[in-house]
Amino acid sequence: MGTEANASSPQTPAPCPAAIPVSQNIPLTVGTPSGRIAYVEAGSGPVTLFVHGVLVNKHLWRHQLNALSDIRRCIAVDLLAHGDTEITPEQDVSVTTNADMLAEVLDALRVDQVDLVGNDSGGGICQIFAARHPDRIRTLTLTNCDAHDNWPPEAFKPFVDMVNAGGLPNTLNAMLADKAVFRSPEALGGCYENPETATDGDIDTYLQPFVRNDQRTRDLQRFVAAFDNKHTRAIESGLRQLRQPTLIVWGTGDIYFPVKWAHWLADTIPGAKAPVELEGARLFFVEERSQAFSQLLRDHLLTAS
Repeated sequence: MGTEANASSPQTPAPCPAAIPVSQNIPLTVGTPSGRIAYVEAGSGPVTLFVHGVLVNKHLWRHQLNALSDIRRCIAVDLLAHGDTEITPEQDVSVTTNADMLAEVLDALRVDQVDLVGNDSGGGICQIFAARHPDRIRTLTLTNCDAHDNWPPEAFKPFVDMVNAGGLPNTLNAMLADKAVFRSPEALGGCYENPETATDGDIDTYLQPFVRNDQRTRDLQRFVAAFDNKHTRAIESGLRQLRQPTLIVWGTGDIYFPVKWAHWLADTIPGAKAPVELEGARLFFVEERSQAFSQLLRDHLLTAS
């Protein structure tokens, strides 16, 4: 922004449902040492792995899965403490642990390499994964996201303070009860150029998992409380050795991640091209400008193939 699974007993994944359109949103799960990780997938071929950020889930990438399933096996996961992923109450949910979880998912699905795509804190997690597992990256795509010492970003700190003060349950319930609260500038409205882009159904899909039980709310609290830029500062040297083709697409209207961070990433990652700037776009442009972003991503994947 679960507690029932046995986090220590990986199981054989379900067969790849390549013929199932992602619009049906059929959830799959795979057992890993970090928990039972939920995901959706569409298509076949080389794998592209999509990683969302805080307060959303795999649903964020629905447009890309539909748009790119003709050229890739597209997989969108739910992070620890998000969506339909099930973890134990004591499970570490830090961003580095989430990056390691991605490697566990790939192991369980018997996938060697991926095209990795991230947004928001998911983009930071992708950087950590790429620095720790460079041999598993075919290409990297980063959209507006945490980087280096900008985690959490200044504009997000009031939310972090609210969570740490115990206000998360009431905030989640308020956003679910009145979707205008979710769309307000004080909540997630600032992530969109037009907050009405988020339908009532989208909001329910993002937030309902956090209130299924008290433990899920506490898991999200722990995820937010664990934000610390030590994780991304620690992998800078790894990023400076990353030569895999890297696409950086950045919305210039984002209140959390100024465009200077796109250029920092481009200057830091040797394989990165000059950033593509989307004038006025905000954090969740992968939803709002899905067609434009999907075309940029398609061109990147096909060029790098």
